[in-house]
Amino acid sequence: MTTMIIRKNSSDHYDSFTCMGHAGYARFPKQKDIVCAAVSMLVINTVNSLEKLAQEQMDVKTNEVTGFIDCRFMSEISDQGKLLMDSMVLGFQGIEQQYGNKYLELKFEEV
Repeated sequence: MTTMIIRKNSSDHYDSFTCMGHAGYARFPKQKDIVCAAVSMLVINTVNSLEKLAQEQMDVKTNEVTGFIDCRFMSEISDQGKLLMDSMVLGFQGIEQQYGNKYLELKFEEV
């Protein structure tokens, strides 16, 4: 299962997010894991968009083998950055709704 943790501060501003694990949706060795692929695409595209389009300063750590991505914002993000994060969350909510929390668990934490 993939666990996605979205962290906001007490003022409801995004602070960081962490994605951990592989979804495990594929049931056979040659079958593609479409849930894992969708999660990966959303996370990687959001990180790239935050950097290139919104010029956000982030500390990003990854481990492709374990499916780990941790993104921490260096300062409060812009309105553009917030929109990109809201879009990523919307995408995760759609995946969780369609495939269930057996494959993706979306959590929110206050920091």
